[in-house]
Amino acid sequence: MKQHFFISIMTGIVLMSSCGSNKYSATEKVYKKKAKEFAIQYKEAPVKGQLEKIASTDKEWIASINFGIRKPNYVMIHHTAQDSLAQTVKTFHNAKAGVSSHYVIGRDGKIVQMVNDLYRGHHAGAGRWGNDTDLNSSSIGIELDNNGTTDPWTDKQIQALLHLLSSLKESYNIPQANFIGHMDYAPTRKNDPSRFPWKILADKGFGYWYDEYLENVPSGFEPRLALRIIGYDVKNLDAAIKAFKQHYIQKDTNSAQLTEYDLKVLYSIFKKYL
Repeated sequence: MKQHFFISIMTGIVLMSSCGSNKYSATEKVYKKKAKEFAIQYKEAPVKGQLEKIASTDKEWIASINFGIRKPNYVMIHHTAQDSLAQTVKTFHNAKAGVSSHYVIGRDGKIVQMVNDLYRGHHAGAGRWGNDTDLNSSSIGIELDNNGTTDPWTDKQIQALLHLLSSLKESYNIPQANFIGHMDYAPTRKNDPSRFPWKILADKGFGYWYDEYLENVPSGFEPRLALRIIGYDVKNLDAAIKAFKQHYIQKDTNSAQLTEYDLKVLYSIFKKYL
């Protein structure tokens, strides 16, 4: 009797421990279900609903043997504008919110992956960078746990980010120019990551920074054209200038005026994209 009681108690403890060790089991189940549905679509041959949509009577599916998985070509960095990593995870589990990123990095340097690199995360939203208007489909989203106003960027968090960026750059051969901020892509509605140490990243090959020695701006230099070549959407020029200043100048960012120093910085960055 005592032995039976002991076994029952131990079984209960194991079950409780198991439940406590995976508090995200419900959302993991949803993730796996969605991944399975995508896998079914990828296995279709012939593919349903693609060739049929083409308005032609002479058409045929003939499978090629040469193809692969699409790879990310950009990395977009955000701040969470929330109070903790746990709060951000909760937000990314909210179906009504409908947002996600591939990775979240805590203030303590903990890296949490939430979406497979090869899946399309919901982090970029509406915007434009160069000629690309859908960076959700071509980028990795990284959210950094920071309230966006007063939180400092911790050394552990930045070091963790550098490790992650190094892995992503090596894995997918992402060009140095293609590490950007959310505000670069969506300047009319976003300002993140705010007050961010971009130079530390650029020194490691993730994005560009301006030269220590700044040349005088040549006669005829056009800021609008320079911003457009860098990648900014200049339909709203004031917003593009503010986003540029948030990224590279990091002061007087509410003004769309470019000082002589700002223009030198812009010219220095512009030349790296030629």
